Amino acid sequence: MVQITNLCKDFAARPIFSSVNWRVGKRDRIGLVGENGTGKSTLLKILAGQEEPSSGTVRMTKGCTVGYLPQEGITVAGRTLFNEVMASLSELADMEREMAAITLSLEAGPSDGLLERLGELQEEFSARGGYSRESLVGNVLSGLGFVPGDWLKECGAFSGGWQMRIALAKLLLRKPNILLLDEPTNHLDVEARNWLEDYLSEYPFSVILVSHDRFFMDRVCRRITEVWNMTLTDYPCIYSRYLVERDERVSRLREEKRRQDEEIAKMEDFISRFRYKVDKAALVQSRIKQLEKIERILIPPERKRIRFTFPEPPRSGRVVLELENVTKSYGDLVVLDNVSLLIEKGERVCLVGHNGAGKSTLMRVLAGDSFQRGERRLGANVIHDYYAQDQPSSLDPDRTVYEEILADSPYDRVPALRDILACFLFSGDDIHKKVDVLSGGEKSRLALAKMLLRPANLLLLDEPTNHLDLFSKDVLLDALRGFPGTVVFVSHDRYFMNELATRVVEVKECAIRSFAGNYEEYLERSGASAGMVGEGGRGPVSVTKTAGDPERDARKRDRMLSREDEKKRLREEKARMKRLAELEDRILESEELLADLERDMGDPDYFRDADRAREGAKEHAALTALIANLYQEWEAAQPDVA
Repeated sequence: MVQITNLCKDFAARPIFSSVNWRVGKRDRIGLVGENGTGKSTLLKILAGQEEPSSGTVRMTKGCTVGYLPQEGITVAGRTLFNEVMASLSELADMEREMAAITLSLEAGPSDGLLERLGELQEEFSARGGYSRESLVGNVLSGLGFVPGDWLKECGAFSGGWQMRIALAKLLLRKPNILLLDEPTNHLDVEARNWLEDYLSEYPFSVILVSHDRFFMDRVCRRITEVWNMTLTDYPCIYSRYLVERDERVSRLREEKRRQDEEIAKMEDFISRFRYKVDKAALVQSRIKQLEKIERILIPPERKRIRFTFPEPPRSGRVVLELENVTKSYGDLVVLDNVSLLIEKGERVCLVGHNGAGKSTLMRVLAGDSFQRGERRLGANVIHDYYAQDQPSSLDPDRTVYEEILADSPYDRVPALRDILACFLFSGDDIHKKVDVLSGGEKSRLALAKMLLRPANLLLLDEPTNHLDLFSKDVLLDALRGFPGTVVFVSHDRYFMNELATRVVEVKECAIRSFAGNYEEYLERSGASAGMVGEGGRGPVSVTKTAGDPERDARKRDRMLSREDEKKRLREEKARMKRLAELEDRILESEELLADLERDMGDPDYFRDADRAREGAKEHAALTALIANLYQEWEAAQPDVA
């Protein structure tokens, strides 16, 4: 439980937060949202104790532990993966050593004190999973995508994305009271995201996270906190509902501001007309005081978004690209075995599969990379552009943003370069920034901007959504929907996949399976009615959509809540949060009174006055009982986290 009071934070004289008041309950699931640079990561660092507020207080309940996962930058080495992750359970190891020492002491002779301590340790050790901690570690490692063959590898052998998974595994096993996660899904594939969603949904303590995956936010977070204009605004709902409520709130604010502006204009007009009339002096002063007391309504500005369209491409033939019996291997490791795939004009094909299955390898083969056997045929008049998974790293760090895009620009596109950069939020002095100092999201936007320099009718995109925020993803999605050519893409963002794909190709066990429809339809059908493509097969397996599927219709009906039920739920949730806030205030106040009393009672002179000591003991007992009752009521008011 956290209480933030009047928090202010400045960076280089620029305010990030101003007079922020915010609280976190024991089992809250909070998603922080807001544009890049508004302070989401800064807030997490303040809660983690890595940043100090400029003023204000951050108070936590006694014994509260905090765990923080940053966006990047964590690297470990020197131990095997399993031993490194097991080390996060050092408290259990300490308890085990203490139990062994007590057992050894008891062999010399019985001791009531040691027996009692041993019983306490054994009970706590069992409750915290001490007897099955190897199994706990194995479950977490498997959930995050590590196969048993990885467990004995030295940690230094893992790349940056896997290093972050190691850090996440250690954090989850420690189970801090407040879990702070800054974009934890950045380095996770779909399977690992699904596992993490389930894990966090059952997590017994508070979770505060930043994520650019709206499916993940919807499944994990039951409260959205918007970071904007140096303050925090709470919405007691999931992310999808927050988008609706925010628009409704902004609409209300605009209407209230319009009425306020009209009222202010009337007052100012009255003041200017009668300022110098003696008989109206009192009324003028009254209006001036009213104006000074008015709290001006601030309207959230329109979010800056990437707005762009791809250059109009030349027309291609019906068949855009075809692979026939292609085999691709790296040494003895076969990644694609006798795979055939036909891509037709206008399709938007999504490649899916677990990490290491061969999605990026297939994408590189489609882009023209070499392979050992088979044939790749490019369709008539096809011009392709390839966005590699590591495309941002190919940018020259010593160039400025403008120099980087100018270096690859055809002569006739040079006059439009500043407009293209402005579409991707590079304007003013931003275009003179060195590429080396850009954030991951800025580098991704710059790499995407370079794709607008030459028209292409086949776009091959390997994880273009990495490091893009939610709003940038939406605009990229809109641009690709309106693109008249053909798109083949890989993404770990399930909303992006679901909204863009017209066909899903699953890469698994050196072969592929193809499913017509979007990602949600692929999930429904995979393993049911689609066969493998490869081993002499030609073209994709087509799976037609079943019209009027009663099971699917029933699932859709189950997912839809009536508007009245949703309003009732929101009212109940707001009332619950209000009651929780009241209880938390009373708990904090009572705990402070108890702490003050215990400090006074610690004075040796305190008990020389018998009456004072007697009253103090009564007050201590009453406060202790009150706090216990308040905690009991507070626990009862918590939502069910089943």
